Amino acid sequence: MDDRSSGANAVQMKMPSTTTRPARPAIRRPATKPRGDQETDKGGRQGPLKPLEKLGAVSVPQPKTNVHTITIVGQIEGHMVLPSQNKTTKYEHILPQLVAIEESKEIEGLLVILNTVGGDVEAGLAIAEMVAGLTKPSVSLILGGGHSIGVPIAVSTDYSFIAPTATMTIHPIRLTGLLIGVPQTYEYLDKMQDRVIKFVVKQSKIREERFRELMFNTGGLARDIGTVLVGKDAVSEGLINAVGGIGEALARLHGLIKAWKMETGRPSGAKVSADPGQPDLPAVPAFQSPTGGWQQ
Repeated sequence: MDDRSSGANAVQMKMPSTTTRPARPAIRRPATKPRGDQETDKGGRQGPLKPLEKLGAVSVPQPKTNVHTITIVGQIEGHMVLPSQNKTTKYEHILPQLVAIEESKEIEGLLVILNTVGGDVEAGLAIAEMVAGLTKPSVSLILGGGHSIGVPIAVSTDYSFIAPTATMTIHPIRLTGLLIGVPQTYEYLDKMQDRVIKFVVKQSKIREERFRELMFNTGGLARDIGTVLVGKDAVSEGLINAVGGIGEALARLHGLIKAWKMETGRPSGAKVSADPGQPDLPAVPAFQSPTGGWQQ
């Protein structure tokens, strides 16, 4: 019995050694370089494929400049969120940029590029009034189109350009949604229309009578009331200062900045002259925007 028990014990003692496997050592994989679309540098900038996907360029140049550029494209979005398929410019994204431009010590000028079909009148007016109230030089450039409420934004800068093939559509204000057919509704529309006209006339060289004539023209558009101005026509009417492109716009803006720097004793809140060729420019009071807002 003793021999059998000792043999059984020996078998039992050997079983763990035959079934237990030794732990494998951890395998350290070599560090792999991330893909190009996941690469970031020390500054947190993305790799070469991200700009290619988003902007259609291999790399986006980031030159050091004293000019800030704001683009007004698509439809200007106001208090109502537009459908996702619409190309929009949100006014709540533009207004903080304008505040930062006014407060920044590095930014000395603003370039506004427009290619917009218009949109919410209150939102467009808010942008136009803030641009007009800047104490730093500003230049606007219309590429493609600056229609509807894009007109006040285009003329709100110190100097404005329009591309030779770009257009501007001038038409009356429209209302969307519920419309009550009472005389007060039409009086309200007339008051809003006057505010649009006064703003544009104040900021440009067009006469009020002529602007009203263009706005209420019945022979310029097939299915609407208004007028379309192409390139030099907007200049001849006095809405835009000159025909030109990005080169002319930047040259004019840098000239305004140079004149702005050369000014001495300029009171707070004043705007610079639109003529950069004169070194001793008198201070021009800042434009006081009309009170209230527009609705569409």
